[in-house]
Amino acid sequence: MSRSARACGLKLRSGVYLAVSGPSYETPAEIRAFGRLGADAVGMSTVYETIALRDLGVRVLGLSCITNVGAGIEGCVLDHEHVQEVARATRHKLESLVLCLIQHLA
Repeated sequence: MSRSARACGLKLRSGVYLAVSGPSYETPAEIRAFGRLGADAVGMSTVYETIALRDLGVRVLGLSCITNVGAGIEGCVLDHEHVQEVARATRHKLESLVLCLIQHLA
């Protein structure tokens, strides 16, 4: 994956992803607690889909786009419109990465 990202000129980061059920943003207290537990990112997707696919015997490669900082971090106020805006702005990078991955896997 990192080789594909480099080929596309993208910088990836890896870390511990903590899944929550949602659908709501985490509170500042939850973000602090999750950080103490070792989480680098928190999200409402990816993990549940992965569990379902693995139960079916499917090999999974998970990609996540972090669209907002956690509540209480950097004085940021969570706003769904902003999250959608960031997702739209980074869409092309994710598309590029997926195409590079396909080329390297082929």
